[in-house]
Amino acid sequence: MSRQVSCKCSSTQAPVVAVDMAKYKEAFSRRMAMAGLKPHHRVAIGVSGGPDSMALCVLTAHWKAQDFDAKCDSGGFIDGLLAIIVDHGLRAESKEEANTVSNRVSKMGIRSHIACCDWPYGHPKQGHLQEAARDMRYEIFQKICIQNRIGVLLIAHHADDQAELFVLRLSRNSGVLGLAGMPFTSQIFSTHTHSYAEVSGNYGILVVRPLLDLSKEDMYEMCEGSNQVWVEDPTNQSLLYARNRIRMSLRDSASSAFKLELQAVISACRKTRIYIDYICSNLISKAVTVMDLGYAVIDLEILNESKIEDICLSKFIALVLKFISQRNRPIRGSTSKLLLDYMHTLPCKTSLTAAGCYLSPTPGSRGMKALVCSSVDCPLPSKMESSHLHFQAEQENCTSDEIEKIIADGKSYADSLIPDASDVHFLEGTSESVLTAARNLGMLSESTLSNILLLQKEEIQNFKSKSKVAADYKSEHGVKSVSTSRSKPLHPGEICCFMNRFFVTWKLSEEVPENATSEEANSDGVLEGQSRGCCRSCVFGHDMMVEVRNMTEPDWLYLANLSKSRTSENFQEQRHSLDSRVEQTEEKTNECPDYARLSAQRALVSLKSIPLAARRGLPVLVNSQGLLLSIPSIGFKHCPCLMVSATFKPKVPLGGGHSSFI
Repeated sequence: MSRQVSCKCSSTQAPVVAVDMAKYKEAFSRRMAMAGLKPHHRVAIGVSGGPDSMALCVLTAHWKAQDFDAKCDSGGFIDGLLAIIVDHGLRAESKEEANTVSNRVSKMGIRSHIACCDWPYGHPKQGHLQEAARDMRYEIFQKICIQNRIGVLLIAHHADDQAELFVLRLSRNSGVLGLAGMPFTSQIFSTHTHSYAEVSGNYGILVVRPLLDLSKEDMYEMCEGSNQVWVEDPTNQSLLYARNRIRMSLRDSASSAFKLELQAVISACRKTRIYIDYICSNLISKAVTVMDLGYAVIDLEILNESKIEDICLSKFIALVLKFISQRNRPIRGSTSKLLLDYMHTLPCKTSLTAAGCYLSPTPGSRGMKALVCSSVDCPLPSKMESSHLHFQAEQENCTSDEIEKIIADGKSYADSLIPDASDVHFLEGTSESVLTAARNLGMLSESTLSNILLLQKEEIQNFKSKSKVAADYKSEHGVKSVSTSRSKPLHPGEICCFMNRFFVTWKLSEEVPENATSEEANSDGVLEGQSRGCCRSCVFGHDMMVEVRNMTEPDWLYLANLSKSRTSENFQEQRHSLDSRVEQTEEKTNECPDYARLSAQRALVSLKSIPLAARRGLPVLVNSQGLLLSIPSIGFKHCPCLMVSATFKPKVPLGGGHSSFI
């Protein structure tokens, strides 16, 4: 029976093998329940048209039909179910294939959405193709889910995918956390936000992989048992890609005993990761304080008293640093060791820059606490520096609450599976120690261990350095420092996502209270009292645009000098002496200089309570000539008619969001 094109193209004389679909449907329902999902929930499916995703469509459609209240829309499609088909546009026949797949899932009663990839920098290079295609695919998944108010995405990864990933990461010298493979459920958060309403939820998309316990053979069986046709991507046969090479090696040499033993090791790695995540979650709740100005304080005494294993401590500090920097990058090698040594030092007396963050002793703590701030000097992709969003007064939907409830239900099940320390055997963490411990525990036979080491050796030999590809990609995508680079002009009503951490917006009020002072401003920057026409030329000129950058030391000096100004004339002289580039406007007002002086005085009081290192991460607004207009985080405004806010709202929450490795 040929499986290259279709499960229907076998010889007419081939025997028809009965497939027990009931067992697959029951297993699928159990896994969905473990994830906290019920048939009435709205879900999307990532569909490529291969046997894996087609099998997932079959199971999901049946599972949805179990809901007695399930309805079909006017087109006959199952309500609350959407197949997302991504046409990467990398092959001539991809468009036709996408349409074919859409027709096939439609016959199952599943509505589909075909999304075509837009490659703004051109098609990715060969060595970077699969990684770039994957990133693009998940970006599209998230965007379409948000547009359709769907919070759950099903992906058809299975046990054979986990085995391939295990060997791949083994060849890259990953530790036990990497060898645990893909999580059963996890949250992903988009780096591309299109409206503030999306940010207000901040729930991410819940990715569920309900087929991880099933094999590739199971996928074929389900397609055959449900009379479904599938397509095969020819690039899956190319030996240029590591996953394909490993897949073929496993297919050619792996016995059933080998597969069972390998899955046992992966399961043990997952159990270890569950334990480590549990320890880290407890540590974060006890030892980390997050400030609404974008920095965190770690209580080193609590860490020292906890006496946790180094692998747990390394994961803990990595989670904190990823949250503060909002960079989803692994922390490995010498950097990880440097951070581990830093956490072990008590009292803390030195400073350190690592993984996009600046660490130093917290002022007044005598080295018993560590300050973690975002380092504005670390390079980040420019696309993550800031993005401009149009404020949309969209009606709040229930997606966020629904996802929280689903996660809570799934977590209640996962919490019952947290192992005791005595049942966790891979806490040394390295790939070598994992294999050695697995052999000593009887999980791996000598023959299976030899085969794994042979696969690892072969892939290490095949592995080619990606440094040139990474350098090309870096130059194409414009990686640069965000320390002093200016964002695009921010118009009134737009929202700037600054450094993936602050959402900044501004506008001008048409009216301002008479004799306004900064003491009369409430916490939202709304001034109360009798109003009159406001002045704009004093700080904005005629362009009516601002730019957002991070705070610098001259800003502090500017506030200090401004707070001492007493008259409009002194105020104008101060502006000129601080920045000779500022063009003085002809119109002058009496209120703004006094307002700015009082606002600066109050801002200086607030700044004194903020550690110096943390100030550098605060967003400030400047006009087109570079004059400081506002530091919204500390309440400074140059003019009473300026309405501005900066909300610390990281896209990815502390801990990286929900994940479960059951």
